[in-house]
Amino acid sequence: MGFFYSLLFGISFGVGLIVLFARFAHSRSRSRSFLATTVAAFARMTVEDSRKLLPPESSELLRNNLESILEQYKPSILQSLKFSKLTLGTVAPQFTGVYIVESESGAGGTTLELEMQWDGNPNIVLDIRTKLGVGLPVQVKDIGFTGVFRLIFKPLVDQFPCFGAVSYSLREKKDLDFTLKVVGGDISAIPGISDAVEEMIHNAIEDSITWPIRNIVPIIPGDYSDLELMPVGTLDVKLVQARELTNKDIIGKSDPFAVLFIRPLRDKMKTSKTIDNDLNPIWNEHFEFIVEDPSTQHLTVRVFDDEGGVKASELIGVAQAPLKGLEPGKVKDIWLKLLKDVEVQRDNKSRGEVQLELLYCPNGMESCFKSPFSSDVKMTTLEKTLGNENGDMEKTASQKKNDVILRGVFSVTVIAAEELPKADLMGKADPFVVLTLKKSGAKQKTRVANDTLNPVWNQTFDFVVEDAQHEMLILEVYDHDTFGKEKMGRCIMTLSRVILEGEIQDCFPVVGTKSGRLYLNLKWTAQAVFRNS
Repeated sequence: MGFFYSLLFGISFGVGLIVLFARFAHSRSRSRSFLATTVAAFARMTVEDSRKLLPPESSELLRNNLESILEQYKPSILQSLKFSKLTLGTVAPQFTGVYIVESESGAGGTTLELEMQWDGNPNIVLDIRTKLGVGLPVQVKDIGFTGVFRLIFKPLVDQFPCFGAVSYSLREKKDLDFTLKVVGGDISAIPGISDAVEEMIHNAIEDSITWPIRNIVPIIPGDYSDLELMPVGTLDVKLVQARELTNKDIIGKSDPFAVLFIRPLRDKMKTSKTIDNDLNPIWNEHFEFIVEDPSTQHLTVRVFDDEGGVKASELIGVAQAPLKGLEPGKVKDIWLKLLKDVEVQRDNKSRGEVQLELLYCPNGMESCFKSPFSSDVKMTTLEKTLGNENGDMEKTASQKKNDVILRGVFSVTVIAAEELPKADLMGKADPFVVLTLKKSGAKQKTRVANDTLNPVWNQTFDFVVEDAQHEMLILEVYDHDTFGKEKMGRCIMTLSRVILEGEIQDCFPVVGTKSGRLYLNLKWTAQAVFRNS
């Protein structure tokens, strides 16, 4: 990773001069010829050639810079880390393509992309100390990397070298592989260390250099703050629940919690509460994240088994949700499949699923989400939205967001169900639905529909809701028989979407069974906003 930083620093200036000269001083055919010559030159580059591009003191600068970068992503299981060895090895990277990106250049700039492949043999040793006081010299070996770097030369100016600054970023990471080995020992002897170090390295690359992150190198003195990455909106995320999680405990069940982030910096990552002994946990928690580029960024969810501080929490699975395609101001309800690794698809076996509600609000929509609170009170975008549904009300500066109670009438019409599973010998069932508000405990139920897997009820139930922001509706489908009832499946949802839209009619999957869908009409009638005493 450090080699990429130093190499880009050294070659950006040279590549920029060559390509800009080809672009502006020659015809299109001559330009292509210059680009081909440039690619060939970099493809033949040796380690000695690359070292000529770097200043003599680059190794020490590289060591210091990398230690400060990795410190930001250091997992909680580690107390400290330092580089005891850091050399580039004897294998040079191969550049297989240099491209001008016309659509990305923008006014007054030029964007290039360099495709690079490196099967390196560097000598990198990290001296790691755990929170338990154990010291480990960990060697990073057999690095394999293929990716595309983006270089933005902007602004273009009249004076030499024709551009004021270079912004560089890893636009696409096609492959990154490496092995970890404790010098003189086995890294697997201490549980959690290998996964923690691998996660740290991947997080550092993902967040410190991967697009839309832009590292700016001034060439001509000036103010280039307009080139920096800027927030363009907020993402409100409600972590609803998970289902059928892989059990990581030998005795009992896992104690799952989730970590969510767009950028894997410690102060930007959100952690849910732990649900004890449950493979189908319900969290109903929501968090807010800053968005810099919704077209390329994604939300990552990692679900862990909490080991209670005895050892490092064990990863159950990870999932990602791209922000591209989210409709501003609209709640999107999604289920994500948890995998061992979203990047390496060697093991794509499902480890359970997690349900999220996503609400993206661009900065231009701020007027739609005016908070009724004073400016020093923090609220998530969703809470601002829900609060505004009832009009602006005077609040004291000391009032907190949890003091707001959204009260109203929640009307649920259970219309019908389709393709419910067979429950008796005749291939039929006698289904009915029990409706429960999780927070208040209020319950209702439909009539029994006899001898059918596609029942029609068309029954409406009204619930008076005292705290809609934190309420959930649970619909459980049962088969009625002479000796009692048998659960067929369930459907869980928050009230977020119906509060924002007023009324919705939709189809919802029945979870916990092979098939089944519920057709519902949901309506929200707000009454008032109250404050806790």
